[in-house]
Formats: sequence, C-alpha cells, structure tokens
Amino acid sequence: MKFVDFATIYAKAGDGGRGSVHFRREKFVPRGGPDGGDGGRGGHIIFTATHDMNTLLDFRYKREYLAERGVHGQKQKMHGKDGEDLLLPVPVGTLIKDAATDEVLFDLDHDGARAVVAKGGRGGQGNSHFATATRQAPQFAQPGEEGEERNLILELKLIADIGLIGLPNAGKSTLISVISAARPKIADYQFTTLVPNLGVVKPEQRKSFAVADIPGLIEGAHRGIGLGFQFLRHVERTSRLVHLVDISEMGQGSPVENLQTINRELELYSAILGKKPQSIVGTKSDIAGNKERLSELEAYCGKNGLEYFTISAVTGEGIPRLISHLADTLE
Repeated sequence: MKFVDFATIYAKAGDGGRGSVHFRREKFVPRGGPDGGDGGRGGHIIFTATHDMNTLLDFRYKREYLAERGVHGQKQKMHGKDGEDLLLPVPVGTLIKDAATDEVLFDLDHDGARAVVAKGGRGGQGNSHFATATRQAPQFAQPGEEGEERNLILELKLIADIGLIGLPNAGKSTLISVISAARPKIADYQFTTLVPNLGVVKPEQRKSFAVADIPGLIEGAHRGIGLGFQFLRHVERTSRLVHLVDISEMGQGSPVENLQTINRELELYSAILGKKPQSIVGTKSDIAGNKERLSELEAYCGKNGLEYFTISAVTGEGIPRLISHLADTLE
C-alpha cells in the first residue's frame, strides 16, 4: 500500500432541515391550528483514529466530503430525521489543521480518538412553535441552519518511542529488521527506504516499544535535496533518537562529520528536534578496517557526553546491549 502522510480536503457538514408550515385539517376539528414539525439536524463530519490504518492514501484521491442534510419537518408536528453523521477513519497520529491558518485543531494521538471537524446545521422550528394568543395562525417557520464547512489539512505523524536517523546506507533499515518484525527494503545503494517504517521491539521481560525508521537525510535536506524534510515529522513525537553512523571502511567521509551534518539538518528543521536526546550507534562493525573510524567516533562521543554503542546487525554484536539501553531510557 502506498504511504501517504499529507492530504488537503474540503469538509461540509449537512444543512439542517427547514421547519414545516402546516395547519390541522381534520373532520370535526374546526380551526385546528398550526401543527408544523421541526426540521432534522444536519449530519456532523467526524474523524476517528484507528490502528487499522497507516496511511492517508484515501484522502489523496477523494478530497471533498459532504455529510447528509436533515429532513424537513412535516405535518402533525412530525420531526424531520437528522442527517446521518459522516465518520472518517484516519491513522492514529493524525493532526487535523485549518488550511487557512495552519492552526492545529485536533491531534488524534490514540486509538479511538474522535474529532467533530464540522457540525451539522440545526433544524428549523415548525410554525407550531410560533402560535400565540394574538397570532394563532402563523404562516412561517424557521429555515434550517447551514452546516459548517472547512478546508482542512491532514498530517500524519507516526507514534513511535524511538526514531532511527542517519545518512543513507547507515544501516537503519537493517537494524529495524533485526530488532522487530518490520521488513523494509534493504539494498547496498542510497535511498532504498522511501517511506518511514514502523516496528515494535519486544525485549524479554521488558515493556515493548515502537521504533520508526526514517528515510536517510543528507546535507542540504532543508533545501529539499534528497528526500528533504518530508518525513522528519515522524520523529517529532519520539522520546529519543538513535543516530546511526557507518564506521566501516565502506563508509564515506569522517564519521564525526557525518554525525554533525545530520544534527545540523535536524536543528534547521526544528530547534526542539535538534535538542532531542540521542544515542549514537556505530554500525557495520563486522566489516574489517574500521578501527580508526570507530576510535574517532567513540572519542568524540566520550568528549561530548553522548551515549555510544557499536553494533553489527549482521552478527548481532551489541544488539542486546542497545535494546536494553533503549528500554531503560524509556522506563
């Protein structure tokens, strides 16, 4: 299924039904008086969050949503039927924003969360409500109110405890495939991961936690180079970032400079994201000739008080220690 995490839509709630203008017409009941019923309420437009979805794909192809209008009032004070509410399921983690102001209206951050984004119009009152001692035969009733309408932005931010970041080919997809049941695409060229992947890690006798693998950033991402910043929203909710750095002889550039490059890009995207706690992980330790690169990165982390781990997703070296560390930080 195609991953879509952004969509713009138009939502229009149902109009209320108009009140009825009617008078009793029964045998042996002279001057029966007004008996016009009220109109029904228009249907609301309601978003509901569910774990059964993980993409906003449906909203990319259908962008206009109209709820049912209320039925008009009828004779004998019969109330018109309310319009049916339009229920729209979205993935957990969806933000609903006003398209005109970019204001966040609702944050559906848990399963079952609901948000009424457009309220249906109230039904109009029938003429039976307007009879008085001096106005015994009112020839009017209220029209129904119009339903609310809005242009909305839907923005999905994955709900994860840990976010994996790093340059392309740093080993993020391989790591998440080893520590969880996620099965992302893995290959030896850049940008094999084109969408975020979410996996659940289940340590023995520890609380499980969710990990998000974010497609590789590169220098200049804030200018739209590479995949740009389009997926960084998915690590904004995380408690901690795990920054993967390739320390093998196949890695390009200085590992410390690579680490600093990505951190600069995070700061350019968001000051809060730039200050989020990180654990630094040197990857691909199974490949020969990495001692100098490993020592350089390890020394830098020690000097700057950063948590550092060396792992090999292929041999499993350092993986249990890393998982235990992440579980500790979350608890």
